[in-house]
Order: sequence, then structure tokens, then C-alpha cells
Amino acid sequence: MHDLIVIGAGLAGLRCAGLLSAGGLDVVVLEAADAVGGRQRTDIVDGFRLDRGFQVLNPAYPALRRSVDLDALALGSFPVGVRVRMEEGMAELRHPLRYPLSIATSLRSGLVNGRDAVALARWAAPALAQPLSRLARNDVTVREAWDSAGLRGPLRSAVLEPFLTGVLAESRGETSNAFARLLVRYFVLGRPGLPAQGIAAVPEQLAAHARAMGADIRLGASAGRMTALGEEIRVELIDGDSVRAARVVVAAGPDAVTDLTGLARPATNGLQTWWFTAVEPPTASALLTVDGRSRGRGPVVNTVVMTHTVPSYAPAGRHLIAATCLLPRGADPAEENDVRRHLSEIWGVDVSAWELIRRDDIADALPAQPAPLGAARSPRYAERLYVAGDHRDTASIQGALASGERAARAVLSDAGPSRSAASLHR
Repeated sequence: MHDLIVIGAGLAGLRCAGLLSAGGLDVVVLEAADAVGGRQRTDIVDGFRLDRGFQVLNPAYPALRRSVDLDALALGSFPVGVRVRMEEGMAELRHPLRYPLSIATSLRSGLVNGRDAVALARWAAPALAQPLSRLARNDVTVREAWDSAGLRGPLRSAVLEPFLTGVLAESRGETSNAFARLLVRYFVLGRPGLPAQGIAAVPEQLAAHARAMGADIRLGASAGRMTALGEEIRVELIDGDSVRAARVVVAAGPDAVTDLTGLARPATNGLQTWWFTAVEPPTASALLTVDGRSRGRGPVVNTVVMTHTVPSYAPAGRHLIAATCLLPRGADPAEENDVRRHLSEIWGVDVSAWELIRRDDIADALPAQPAPLGAARSPRYAERLYVAGDHRDTASIQGALASGERAARAVLSDAGPSRSAASLHR
């Protein structure tokens, strides 16, 4: 019998397994897929590195800095800013402190006026000084918070709304204002980017550490049912085998969490990513691009030339372009003709010759974060049973890793004084 079974080899499960293995526990990880990572997966398709949906990694996340060797990831960093398709031409807004020479250009863009700038500062400033618990007091939707701050001009409608639509995977402004402010803090402090080998390099590093600490990670092992038997829990696998342990951490996807524990299915938002390749890029800019026009917006919420930031994502002589759309539950997904039409309008070039490599429909791309934002949920669910994942914290890589850490602390605490909590800082 093992000390612990972790169901799910996503970020939360791998972080938890690594910490507890380092703490001296006998840990086995059961992963239904053929590779670790959960939503953080990268596939090699005809020489292109395709993440499962467009993703970014923010080195400002505290839990990320605690968990992985960032230098080993060889991150390529996106410019901190956004490119906006206007009714006439393109405009760019960049981080004014990192790109001070861009301030004059931003002011001439027509996207920023004095009133909006003051309103944005009024809205965003608390995020730089206050903890999340303080930001979440009297929390409202981000739409209501912007109205209250007086943020109503083109900076909101043409920049913030389309940009955050892709980040939050929802377009109605119903996300928690506290969570939106938290994301702004991380964008201000960090330079989001991607590992040279794809987003999968993060879980692969976590898995390598867990294995080095003694964890057994079993791929293709799908958990079917759990049964409590005295002081142990038996997990039956779909293939007929079973594994027993003193404790179990469920760190799986939304459907599996419900099936295994009976918890209500976590609400999620969906995204769709289209991966195109072209010989000539539509722009020399590496900025994420959104559509700021008042008419004809959609279905693309953002698009970017990946190879300007991570050249290793494509073979020599080719470029990789990502285009992301919302994937509302119960609604029809975007069609290729509409995506190509919109991309042609955004980029201002003919995209008919672009080759479509793959389309990723990620129905559970992010847990929904409606207002008011609740506190991070306890990992303890039942006797000897724990739950981890970003749906228990915040919808982010930070939230997934932090949730895995909390689950590990809870397991060590419950396992007794012989399991020193000091091991969590290794």
C-alpha cells in the first residue's frame, strides 16, 4: 500500500506529488492520458510545436518561481503591450515604464485620453499594493468596476475589453474584478512568454523532479472508482487493476473531479485556437493583436505571430500564427471561413494561402471566476481525501501550482509529525 495516490498529472497534481515525495512519502500518480501536463500539453505536428490552445507563461507567478527552474525553460518573452486593429490602420500600446519611448505614440493613437488614463490608474493601482484578500472585499464584476471607475472610452472598448476577453475566456465582463486586477498585477510585474520547447516543458520539469524524489508516475492509468476501506482508499482503474493508499489527492479535470468525488462540476469557460502557417508573416511585430473596431468584431479575440517570440515553434523558413476564439458552451464553434475573413481584416493581408495545421477546441480552458471571488478552497474534502486544481484557487498556472502546494501541506499535516512541513521548502 502507498502513502498517497495523486489522480491527475497536471500542474497541481505534479507539484503536490513532487513535494510529498521530497517529504519522504511513497507517492504514485495516476494519469489517464499518454503524457503528463493536463491542459499544458505540446504536440509536434509536421515540425511545428503546437500547444493545446494558445497559452502564455508569466514568470512573475510566485508559485511558478518556487516550482521550476525558469532559466532551464529558455523562455521567449512577448512584448508587454497590445496591437490594436482600428477603423483606419493599426495602433500599439506598450508598457509605459518598460517602453518609455512609446508613450508619445500611444497618446497619438486615439486610444488614450486623459480621463481614461486617470480612470485606468484608479482601477488598477490597488492591485499593485493590496493582497488578493483585500482586493476581494466587496467584489463586483469587472464590468461594474470599470463603470464605477469612470472607464468608458476607447481604452476600455478597443483595448481592455477585447484583450481580457481572450485572457478570461468570456466577453460579458462577468468575471470577478478582484481576479482581473490580480492578473493585471502579474502582467505589470512579469513578461509573459513561452518555453522554447513549448508549454509542456513546465509539467515535464515538474514530473522529472517528482520522479527524482521517488514518485511513480503511471500514464494511461484512468481512475474509475474510489472505495474507502478502513484506513486506506482503493482506487480502481478502468483496465481492471487497482491501487491502494492511505490517502488520495484528486487533481484531475472537471468531469473526473465530479465522477470521483461527487463534487459539483466546476464551471469553466472555453477557448478555440486555430494554428496557421505561412512563409511570410503578416507583420514584423511580436505583439498580441486584437480587434478594436466598433463594427464586425469576432470571431477572433486575439492573434499573434508565435515565431517572432519563440522561433523554435516552427521549422526554418516557416512562421506559426495563432488565432483564438471563444468557445461558448452549447453554442456553435467558429467556422474556418469566418476565422480567415476576420484574420484578413485584422492583419490587413490576404490569408487565403495560409495553411491550417490544427484547430484546438478546449471546452474547459479555464475555470470561471465570477464575482464575488471566494477565498481559495481547502484541499480537504473527506476523510483521507483531498482535491487540488486551479478551480480550487484562481484560474491560472499560479492557481494550479498553489493549490497543489496547499494539498501537499494538508497531507503532511494529517499524516503526522514525522512528516516535517519543512520539506515543503525544498
